[in-house]
Amino acid sequence: MASKEAVGLLALVILSVLCESMAGRDFYKILGVSKSANTNQIKKAYRKLAKEMHPDKNRDDPEAEERFQDLGAAYEVLSDEEKRKVYDRHGEEGLGKHDVNGGDVFSSFFGDFSFFGGGGRQDNERPRGGDVFVDLEVTLEELYSGNFIEVLRYKPVAKPAKGTRKCNCRTEMVTTQLGPGRFQMQQQQVCDECPNVKFVPEEKMLEVEIEPGMRDGQEYPFVAEGEPHIDGEPGDLRFRIRQQKHARFERRGDDLYTNVTISLVDAMIGFEMDIPHLDGHMVHIVRDKITWPGAKMRKANEGMPNYENNNVLGNLFITFDIDFPKGVLTEEDKAALKKILDQDSKQKIYNGLQGY
Repeated sequence: MASKEAVGLLALVILSVLCESMAGRDFYKILGVSKSANTNQIKKAYRKLAKEMHPDKNRDDPEAEERFQDLGAAYEVLSDEEKRKVYDRHGEEGLGKHDVNGGDVFSSFFGDFSFFGGGGRQDNERPRGGDVFVDLEVTLEELYSGNFIEVLRYKPVAKPAKGTRKCNCRTEMVTTQLGPGRFQMQQQQVCDECPNVKFVPEEKMLEVEIEPGMRDGQEYPFVAEGEPHIDGEPGDLRFRIRQQKHARFERRGDDLYTNVTISLVDAMIGFEMDIPHLDGHMVHIVRDKITWPGAKMRKANEGMPNYENNNVLGNLFITFDIDFPKGVLTEEDKAALKKILDQDSKQKIYNGLQGY
């Protein structure tokens, strides 16, 4: 009886292993995200892991290339809405017609040149194409919470063409015999013959990560995505972050500034209100004393996240403006107001800019 139970248990284990192998790779586990992860979370997970798992950074690991391909395949499926739906229902086997191999995912986040190694960038003698600078306008909301922006890039790519061309041209000293015992040395340009090429624009989608706390003017480079060089390396494509003007907040460093207009009644008796923040959460304000025009309030940790350490937040500074009522008060209203305020008439003339 015991042997039959053992055989049955073994069969279940074998069946479980077979079912797991038939189901294919667990893309959620590979990326380290939950099944409810949104697209931005999937992109963030891929970008972080790609830098850690790139084969150039793990040359002593024989399985690094395979794991990196698995990572690319996981991102390719889970970042595509249609493929993800199929995968969630039927697993990797259900993708069938979809070609899943990881593609050229890495370069869409970092550029074509490996920044972990490779001698191209270290050879200062090799010619190099120019860098391309592009201003990228982003909202203050994106700089607060982070986001990924897709940029369509038409990149010139070298393709084989008919004929040959002169290449690797350099200046060399050439010795020429002028007669018996007479020689002349002079510089002369020497070139090789190389296969001809032509540059053809190719469409490519780049993923620019706007990280929380990035600042206006900050650069985001894509290596080897700049101008090509026929005999050398391409330059870099460098995005410059340009912060759009915001309707409610002004940013100064990691601090935010805003103005709030309140009624004269609120200014006199106090008030409560909520200010919608950049990510949608509400900043609650309570004033239980008189608020004068130009009064300021500081809300700690309600500013921008610090770029180097997102756990550190700046402050939110609020300046209050008073909306005075319009119209004419009756004599009775004036008398009642004087009685309530219990304040004598007071005027003072002075230089308000003194000390500046």
